[in-house]
Amino acid sequence: MRVLQAMAGAEFGGAEAFFVRLAIGLHRAGLDQKVIIRENPARAKLLRDAGIEPVELAFGGRFDFSTPRAMKREIAAYKPDVVLTWMNRASVMCPKGDFVHVARQGGYYDLKYYQNCDHLIGNTRDIVEYLVEHGWPKEKAHYLPNFVSARHGEPLDRGQYYTPKGVPLIVSMGRLHENKAFDTLLRALARVPNAYLWLAGDGPLKDELIKLAEELAIKPRVRFLGWRDDTENILASGDLFVCPSRHEPLGNVVIEAWAQGLPVVAADSMGPGTLIENGETGILVPVDDEILMGRAIRGVLDDDKLAERIARQGHDAYRRNFTEEKVVQQYLDFFDKVTG
Repeated sequence: MRVLQAMAGAEFGGAEAFFVRLAIGLHRAGLDQKVIIRENPARAKLLRDAGIEPVELAFGGRFDFSTPRAMKREIAAYKPDVVLTWMNRASVMCPKGDFVHVARQGGYYDLKYYQNCDHLIGNTRDIVEYLVEHGWPKEKAHYLPNFVSARHGEPLDRGQYYTPKGVPLIVSMGRLHENKAFDTLLRALARVPNAYLWLAGDGPLKDELIKLAEELAIKPRVRFLGWRDDTENILASGDLFVCPSRHEPLGNVVIEAWAQGLPVVAADSMGPGTLIENGETGILVPVDDEILMGRAIRGVLDDDKLAERIARQGHDAYRRNFTEEKVVQQYLDFFDKVTG
C-alpha cells in the first residue's frame, strides 16, 4: 500500500496539527507514504525529525500553475494507490490519475472543490451527514476520527506566568477568532472571582480580547500565551479546560483535555456537543451564555468530586475512541477497503 498525502494548510491550525500527527502515526505503523506540504519550515522539521522527508510546494493562489504540475510529477514518480488531500486547495490542485483520490474534511466545506474525489472522510459523524445531505454518495462518505498525543504533560511553573500557586486555573486555547467565542469566556471569567485564565492562541481578535479583559477588570487574571506547541504542558498546568466556541466542527481541544485527565466545560456547539455526554464526560452550556458558563465553571471548581468524575470519564472516552493506535488502524483499514 502506497499513500501520498498533500496538505496546503495555514501556518497554524487544528487540521494542520492533526495532519502532522497522522503522518507520523502512519509512518510509525510502517505505511509506505509520501508527504507533500505547503512551504513551512517548522512543519517540515517536525516531519523530518520523525523520519519523514516532505516535499514542499508553494500552493499559492489561482495563478499558481507550478504547484499542480509539481504534484503531477510527484504522483507519477511515486505511483500511489491512494492520494489523501487535506481541505480545498490541495484537493483542487490534485490531478486525475490511476489512484483512489480521498479528501479529508474537518469542517462543512463547499463540495464544489471535491468533485474529482472518489471518497470523502469526515472527522465527525455530523460532517459525514452534511456530506450526504449535500448530495455526496453515502457509500463514499466515511467517518474517521482524530487522535491526540498520549504524552502526559508536565505542569508549567505558574510563577513564570505571574499566576499565584493555589488559585483556580482555567486553561483554554485556539485561534483568536470570532468562531471561538473567547469574548464569552472572558465575560464568564468575570463571574468567577479569584480564578485565573491562561489563553493559548493567536489571531485577528487578540487586541480586541485584551481590551475586553481590561474593560471587564479581569486583565490581571488573564494570561495571553500566544500560539504554543506545548499543548500537553499547558493542559497539565490547569484545573479546568473550557471550550467556549460558537462554531467548532470537532472540538479536538476537548479530546486533548480528556487525554490529560482535565475536566471540561464547553459550549454546546456542534463538535463538543457531539463529543461530550453532559454531566458525565464534561459539562455543556448553551452557546454564548456567559452567565451559565460562569455558573458551570464555578460548579466544577467548587466540587472536587464532580471535577474528578467528569475528568476520569472523559479520559476513559479518550482511551476508547481517540488514541493513536485505534485511529491509525482505522485509517489503514480504510485504505485497504477503498483499494480492495
